[in-house]
Amino acid sequence: MQDTSVPRADAPIVVCNGPLAIVGGGAVDPALLLELAGRGVTLVGADGGADAMGAAGLVPAAIIGDLDSLEDRAGWEQRTRVIHIPEQITTDFQKALYSTQAPVTLALGMTGKRLDHTLAALSAVLQYAPKRKLLLVDEVDVALAVIGPIRFDAGLRERVSIHPLLPIRFRSSTGLFYPMDGHTLAPGGLIGTSNEGTGGLVEVVPEDETPWLLILRKERLWDLVGACGSAA
Repeated sequence: MQDTSVPRADAPIVVCNGPLAIVGGGAVDPALLLELAGRGVTLVGADGGADAMGAAGLVPAAIIGDLDSLEDRAGWEQRTRVIHIPEQITTDFQKALYSTQAPVTLALGMTGKRLDHTLAALSAVLQYAPKRKLLLVDEVDVALAVIGPIRFDAGLRERVSIHPLLPIRFRSSTGLFYPMDGHTLAPGGLIGTSNEGTGGLVEVVPEDETPWLLILRKERLWDLVGACGSAA
């Protein structure tokens, strides 16, 4: 297919009715990629992240980015849509976010390898959390960007981490060994990582709609995807 150079636009280029996975150039589990494809998740490569899909024998629905790290661009153009966005104001992850639309978006390969890429991914999550449901997935954890309250089940002593992206005050919580009631969390201040479930329903209620991260082990990915769908 022919390369299409596009400016940043208000209208998304790739629109999905179901879950979307944006794959970057960080650490990516090939088995998870195959599982996503088997579940019908639309796959999009953020620049060189497409090569991880190629190594797993998969072809993304599109490749989006400035294309400075994509291997064999000409070969990819014969197999899928390659969208070249040359602006350097945003990262490839941000380019993929503003060029797509989906009810739930998973982001793989956005953390690990390089700390600056991880920090940039967290900045993008903060930027887009008010606009779409986003989950960062790595080899160990899944992090859901949450706005407002959330309810989910957690096992006894299951790790439940709550991380502030901005200063945020929590009204109440249930089902946690260390309650969040009345606590204000902030980067550089009090944080809520490595909390634990008491077994059963967990409910966390913040005072406002400031974005925050709920971090669970990666095995809870589909539970969180389901929670996103039920809240849609």
